[in-house]
Amino acid sequence: MGKENGKVVVLDFWASPYAMRTKIALREKGVEFETQQEDLWNKSELLLKSNPVHKKVPVLIHGDKPISESLIQVQYIDETWTDAASFLPSDPQARATARFWADFVEKTISFEGGRKIWGNNKGEEQEKGKKEFLESLKVLEAELGDKSYFGGETFGYVDIALVPFYSWFYALEKCGDFSVEAECPKIVAWGKRCVERDSVATSLPESEKVYQQVLKLRQIFGVE
Repeated sequence: MGKENGKVVVLDFWASPYAMRTKIALREKGVEFETQQEDLWNKSELLLKSNPVHKKVPVLIHGDKPISESLIQVQYIDETWTDAASFLPSDPQARATARFWADFVEKTISFEGGRKIWGNNKGEEQEKGKKEFLESLKVLEAELGDKSYFGGETFGYVDIALVPFYSWFYALEKCGDFSVEAECPKIVAWGKRCVERDSVATSLPESEKVYQQVLKLRQIFGVE
């Protein structure tokens, strides 16, 4: 049995941008997989057993072996299913650059950062969250420049790391009363370009659906 064989399951929550990364990567590689939707307020025994440290989605289960953390999963997928093009360039320096920017995304564009916007009513904390979010996007926009994708003409690792958050832009804009496109037009154009890919379009939920989920979260956390 080759290393790429075996059933593939993603322990998922549809609105999780991290789980979207894993699904995009699998679809880019043409891998058939199943998803198991998790109730994040009542986590399954399989999730707790598969990711006992963080107890979070996504978990990639390949042949009964679980892999945690979305960017690690993307790397695993890239290294396991090698018939399709790699997400990373062949040049070591270019690979290191891609990993640097994916790490930047991981540290600056996050669910926790977005919560500073949607998890607060108008005020100092929300303004701080908006400022941090837009400053990070502007740094990424400068790196993107006039390229089609972060790696040039090829959709790859950094794009997979960032594009799931594109589906959350609308919800953040509605809650924070601002426009990502007005501040970072090249990032929004890049996001639209990515969504033209089947792997992305199939993995990202509709922005309005994400917004409705955010409104539910605001009620749960007593923001409304």
